[in-house]
Amino acid sequence: MTAIPAAYVGAFGAPEGYLNFASYGPPSSPVVSETARLLELAHSGADSGQYLHAMDRRATGAAARLSGFAPQNVGLVPSTSHGLFQAAFGVSGGEVLVSSAEFPANLYPWWRARDAGLLQVRTLPENGCPLAPVTPERVRAALTESTVAVSVSAVDFRTGYRADLAGIREAVGDRLLVVDGIQGFGAIELPWDAADVLVAGGQKWMRAGWGCGFMALSDRALERLGNTLGGWTGVNQPTNYDGVQHPPLDGAARLSVTNGSPFASGALSAALELAESAGVEAIEAAIAERMDYFIDRLDEARVSVASPRAREDRAGIVVAEFSDGSAPAMHERLAEAGITATLHGSTRIRLSVHATTTEAAVDTAATILKGTS
Repeated sequence: MTAIPAAYVGAFGAPEGYLNFASYGPPSSPVVSETARLLELAHSGADSGQYLHAMDRRATGAAARLSGFAPQNVGLVPSTSHGLFQAAFGVSGGEVLVSSAEFPANLYPWWRARDAGLLQVRTLPENGCPLAPVTPERVRAALTESTVAVSVSAVDFRTGYRADLAGIREAVGDRLLVVDGIQGFGAIELPWDAADVLVAGGQKWMRAGWGCGFMALSDRALERLGNTLGGWTGVNQPTNYDGVQHPPLDGAARLSVTNGSPFASGALSAALELAESAGVEAIEAAIAERMDYFIDRLDEARVSVASPRAREDRAGIVVAEFSDGSAPAMHERLAEAGITATLHGSTRIRLSVHATTTEAAVDTAATILKGTS
């Protein structure tokens, strides 16, 4: 398998049987150390502007380098949901197209904006297949003159399907393309700058922990999105407490609501810089090889795989399907053997591997899913 720098592999301490990165990626020791260092600074009374909030610039710089966006077009958010709400309440008028199979974080912001009278929401036609992947062809066929934005996940949380962002970008034309990148950013290479709005929380594949993330905006998005939810830190001269409304800042900073956590910014910085040091391309290659191995082992065990097989169509998620409804029992057996995974209903188990996953962990999972010990 692809060799990953020892310093990268040694930075993580999750149990070998941890196969649940699509739910949560245990952070690295540099993330833990940096958070502790910043907490110590805060404990000492260090100046927050000079020392602590300098982490904001460090984090936006790292996010910009890995996403392909200009630094001024990147802002920090505490979660994917937070960034998607900013996008939804920034759109004014028209119709947003989104699949009903999206993770709820990519549905509720649009529904709430609709309920507030800001826009209309239309569901991508299912054509009899509710979990069908969002493809350029499906998007193109569903567009209308009223469509002003399309929102999609870079990687589907249920199936692990990797969206063709470049193809969808071409299909939507001059409309806004909003991308929920949490199931792939930091672990796979995609044309992230094909998005007009890219949002990703840090707690999954970036392995930065909860409470951190970023939002990147194209120039088109900066021109069209209103700063409906922008707060006092998103304006010029925010500390000039004169009781009047100030003009918004340039770039993504206009969507800032308030000062964020420097501990979260430091965690995000450390996580992204660690990924940079190993190289996202190398991380992706390692994940792809582990996925190949996992799928082969499941095939040998005669376990049905309900996720994409081709490398270009998948990321780090593999779904084992049990049409007989035995998934809960299998999931319990996995847990008893120290394998952490996510149960989806009575028929599916979602397992997800990272660059640090071992063959032994995959072998153990495949053996249990086969139903033998």
